[in-house]
Amino acid sequence: MNQRLLAGLLALLGVGAQATEFRSADIHPDGYPTVEAVKYMSQQLSKATNGRLSIKVFNNAALGNEKDTIEQTKLGALALTRVNIAPMNNICGPTVVPTMPFLFRSKEHMRAVLDGPIGEEILKSCEAQGFVGLAYYDSGARSLYTVKKPVKTLADAKGLKVRVQQSDLWVALLEAMGANATPMPFGEVYTALRTGLVDAAENNYPSYESSRHFEVAKFYSKTEHSMAPEMLLFSKKTWDTLSADDQKLIRQAAKDSVPYQRKLWDEREEKSLAAVKAAGSQIVDVDKASFQAAMKPVYDKFIGDAKLKEMVKRIQDTK
Repeated sequence: MNQRLLAGLLALLGVGAQATEFRSADIHPDGYPTVEAVKYMSQQLSKATNGRLSIKVFNNAALGNEKDTIEQTKLGALALTRVNIAPMNNICGPTVVPTMPFLFRSKEHMRAVLDGPIGEEILKSCEAQGFVGLAYYDSGARSLYTVKKPVKTLADAKGLKVRVQQSDLWVALLEAMGANATPMPFGEVYTALRTGLVDAAENNYPSYESSRHFEVAKFYSKTEHSMAPEMLLFSKKTWDTLSADDQKLIRQAAKDSVPYQRKLWDEREEKSLAAVKAAGSQIVDVDKASFQAAMKPVYDKFIGDAKLKEMVKRIQDTK
């Protein structure tokens, strides 16, 4: 009798390991590609283990913002968290590289890099800090959006108060544009834009749309300054309690969820763009070269280490 069949029979008889439901966090609402991808991962895992292992997704920031859920995952209070790579920059050095401005030439270039050895290397580097990196999800290209006036050139960004993620690199990136970077959690941005606490924020189309930021910031300027991906991280504390077989199954389920997330992402980008245009948002073309030219100080500050410099070069050389 094969092992899977035997496990299934034992499970039916209530013999053997108890069912385990891993808790996973996300700040986005139901239907968002990252939320749906982790649910899909749960289905795959449940199928592979005859229901013994599954994942429950707590989304809409039910368990806190990304900074909170990273901390909970490290402590083992959460098994998984899906976060943007930027808040990991101060925790796990090499994650700074894919966050760098204007690093990826296109979505295809980014996917080729992250699916290859460089991507694997960056995921592995987080283990020493208490995280098992399972996968990257797409997060699109991030651009500036403003309340009062469109940004068309680097000069237009000067002096704007721009909300950024809670990351030193993000602060430096916006400061290189001449803006005043204002770090704050994602959940506070709508009110900050509406009340004038900030003049602008930056994100991809789906986040701009699903967060309703387009209602208060009508000008979306296509700076496309970063394609920083999302990361799916497992608690090393919890991971180390699992059998090698279960670890393998979890890795496989995470891997299987990547093409699913990308398909949803591509569809969602188109849908979100259409929705914000229909609601009256202006999509503004920018002089991208002026923004790229301003980024040298950011690279000088964050890619000083020879190993990181070499990684940037390897990414640029990836076809």
